Amino acid sequence: MDISPETLASWFLQSLSPDPHPRRAAEASLAAAADRPGFALALLQLVAAPAVDDQIRLAAAVHFKNHLRSHWAPSTAVAAEEAPSSAPSPPPIPAPEKEQIKSLLVSLMLAAPPRVQPQLSEALAIVSAHDFPQSWPSLLPELVASLRNAAAANDYRAVNGLLGAAASLFAKFRISFDNNALRLDLKYCLDGFAAPLLEVFLKTSRFIAANVAGPPETLRPLFESQRLCCEIFHSLNSIELPEFFEEHMREWMTEFLAYLGTAYSPAVESEGTLDALRASVCENLQLYMEKNEEEFKDYLNDFASTVWKLLMTPGSSPSRDQLTVTAIKFLTTVSTSVHHSLFSSPEVLQRICSSIVFPNIRLRDEDEELFEINYIEYIRRDIEGSDIDTRRRIACELLKGIALNYKEQVTALVSLQIQEMLKVYAANPGENWKEKDSAIYLVVALSPKAGSSSGYLVDVESFFTSVIVPELQEQDVNAAPMLKAGALKFFTVFRDQIPKQAVMTLLPHLARFLMSESNVVHSYAANCIEKLLLVKDRITVVGSNVVTLTPRYGSLDINPFLPQLMTNLFNALQFSESQENPYIMKCIMRVLGVGNVNSEVAAHCISRLAFVLSEICKNPRNPTFNHYLFESIAALIGRSCENDQALIPVFEASLFPVLQKILVDDVTEFWPYAFQIFAQLVEMSKPPLSNSYMLLFHVLLSPESWKRQGNVPALVRLLQAYLQKVPNELKNEGRLHQVIQISMSLLPASKTEELGFYVLNTVVENLSFDIVGPYFRDIWSTIFTRLQSRRAVKFVNSLVIFMSLILVKHGPSILVDSVDVLQKGLFMQILQPFWIPNLKLISGAIEMKLASVAATRLICESPVLLDPSSSELWGKMLDSIITLLAQPNEYKGEQENNEPDIHETLGYTTAFARLHYGGKKEEDPLKEIRDPKEFLVTSLSRLSARSPGIEEIAGSELSLNFCHGILHKLAFVKSVVSIKETAEFWWIRDG
Repeated sequence: MDISPETLASWFLQSLSPDPHPRRAAEASLAAAADRPGFALALLQLVAAPAVDDQIRLAAAVHFKNHLRSHWAPSTAVAAEEAPSSAPSPPPIPAPEKEQIKSLLVSLMLAAPPRVQPQLSEALAIVSAHDFPQSWPSLLPELVASLRNAAAANDYRAVNGLLGAAASLFAKFRISFDNNALRLDLKYCLDGFAAPLLEVFLKTSRFIAANVAGPPETLRPLFESQRLCCEIFHSLNSIELPEFFEEHMREWMTEFLAYLGTAYSPAVESEGTLDALRASVCENLQLYMEKNEEEFKDYLNDFASTVWKLLMTPGSSPSRDQLTVTAIKFLTTVSTSVHHSLFSSPEVLQRICSSIVFPNIRLRDEDEELFEINYIEYIRRDIEGSDIDTRRRIACELLKGIALNYKEQVTALVSLQIQEMLKVYAANPGENWKEKDSAIYLVVALSPKAGSSSGYLVDVESFFTSVIVPELQEQDVNAAPMLKAGALKFFTVFRDQIPKQAVMTLLPHLARFLMSESNVVHSYAANCIEKLLLVKDRITVVGSNVVTLTPRYGSLDINPFLPQLMTNLFNALQFSESQENPYIMKCIMRVLGVGNVNSEVAAHCISRLAFVLSEICKNPRNPTFNHYLFESIAALIGRSCENDQALIPVFEASLFPVLQKILVDDVTEFWPYAFQIFAQLVEMSKPPLSNSYMLLFHVLLSPESWKRQGNVPALVRLLQAYLQKVPNELKNEGRLHQVIQISMSLLPASKTEELGFYVLNTVVENLSFDIVGPYFRDIWSTIFTRLQSRRAVKFVNSLVIFMSLILVKHGPSILVDSVDVLQKGLFMQILQPFWIPNLKLISGAIEMKLASVAATRLICESPVLLDPSSSELWGKMLDSIITLLAQPNEYKGEQENNEPDIHETLGYTTAFARLHYGGKKEEDPLKEIRDPKEFLVTSLSRLSARSPGIEEIAGSELSLNFCHGILHKLAFVKSVVSIKETAEFWWIRDG
């Protein structure tokens, strides 16, 4: 490579500059050089140069690692990043250069400074992930030889570097899908590395045994070496128990037990490396309990007793949390296995609860610090379930595990402990508030899951009244914030069990806690209110066995509190670090979605929401908060403007400037949201639409607007709103042609074909045939061309719905003739293989009604199907109609007034994020037809009366047995017409 080491070093030095100008220039130079042959090797040589400053060597090592990730196997890297197929892959490193790098990497890693060595170890792992073992057969022998030499020389810096590289190399056996190729790689690694690994592990064990009383600096690298050996042990045993490890299990287990049971000097115990090693040992014990329980059972008693003795020993090392969690996980696994009798003794249960579980339930200084300085992480652990690796959570999991077999004993012990904690708290509430917090946590953590037959530890209603309500009625919302948070969490978890009257009494207090200065407390208050509005009661419909889920709290319940709730919620957004609090915004969304907002409150809310939106447009960084913000706006529009049209100008005045800013400033994350909000406003407005809307309509019809895939569903939603509101505008300036072209551009792609049909359906619904008829030839041509290669159920069902809509709007003859314009008899060719079989597969109440009514009109009104030559198709179509209508009615009441628990979006993606509250209201195109079943029977009766010779159509295809089979399916008609009329009809049919 023609770039000198000095130039390369200067680029890396400039890349570390705080001044952006030289830094960006250096980054540009490095990026330009990256595609040139020899660049990777030049980087590695710079990393290896001892005369170069360590800062530069480290920067070069990081760049080398990242360069290998993108250039060693570029096509794989691009696929992993899900880059667009049009993005060019970077050129791969030439094969000769790759071989040079592989020949140097291990030796240079061993000689590198401590800060650089981990980067080269990761680089080795990147290369080995692609080349090892097939394209790098020399790697494992080189690692083994170097490891034995380093161990013989007691060079534990080199030993640990090599073990770290090997750990990275073998980590794939933990995470990769088990297959024959992986097992072949595992066998190769076991054959070459299992014995040397045991040699180094036992040698280091002897070295440690000889220096038990040694200082931390002597033992630290030795413990780290053993921890890395344990990591490799775990990887090589992850798929199954290898023969070598089964034969040498005693050697491994003896040393594992020694590290768990040996006490070292206080300085060593508090340093952290020893506890990290013990944690890795416990992970290996957990693995053997899960996968090799039979082979491991002889060692289980010793390990179980040693582990719980270790947990009863206090420790303060940085790795003690990790050790506590992994050790308790191991005991939990034992407690749920066939060896649970180890916990059967009352004395053992008492000791485990009093010395392991209850101490780990109590709040620690670290928890209080997290509560104060990082409320988002605290909440994520406390109520979002990411606390599985915390002491509190894992201690409760151990209790649950033991309770599977010793429920009564555990319940008694925990109940007594809760009473004792509350007693201690009552003696001195100011000093002992953590006792009450622990009691609340125990009740919440051990509550049974939904659908479980397990009982509660306490009487929920009594505990709520005596323990929780006093905290919620506390006038000072800033006092004992962690205790208040625990009480609010209890309220949220047990919301189904708490009577409605009690909740309504406490709702003003929940609103007060929105003004707590603690981010956690006002977040928990918002979360509690939001979850309460989702509670549903099971109610049996009178006179039937149908059970519905009905919201317990509705608009009448929250309307009296609405002004105060909204004021406090918006004020809570002004607290430091809560300006983009997703719990508060989700609560705003839920309250607006349930309550009946009057004009004054609505005007206040929309101005506040518009202000928040204008602020986050400057830097959209919290997708969850932003989604709930747009849902709140959509909910407010839907609940307010529909009831009071005078609010529409108020909403437009607040929203138009910021929505236009989103489009003009190209805030791409918000475009789909903005189009959905515009669609709502268009639907709410009365024609004629203002100039602002019509200007947007012009933008909507331009092809440029449709190029971003994530915008397309929202654009279709907006286009449908315009088509419904101002269909006559399509007559002007060739706009209908533009709309048809848009729909036909969507049909050929599987991701957008359904959206194309949505547009066509809306066109058919809102325009007369005189206007849209001339375009049908092109429409059918596009659809049937697509149908030749795309016969998926989804596409054909959309086609059936589209054809059904044309039929009910314009009649069977127009539908048949418009299709047959392409080719005579084409309609009948489409009918048999597509419409008839797929009719049975239509779902959705409106869609089923539309399809069944259209098919009924087709067999009763269309000359092509009433022709005797079509008797077979006539009968099959009737059978499909009956099959469709004979499907059991799903009770739709549960979905009415249903507040969905909208899932959080985890990040910005190109996928469309639909607004639930901004969704298009489905209109029934056949409001005049009450019951499609009745319509079928009535139409058939009229047909038989109108055409006495109908039996000629049936011919031999509709035998008496066939008709009786259909009649059996049509048992439901008894409630519509008399049996006599039905039988009379079939008698006519059978001739």
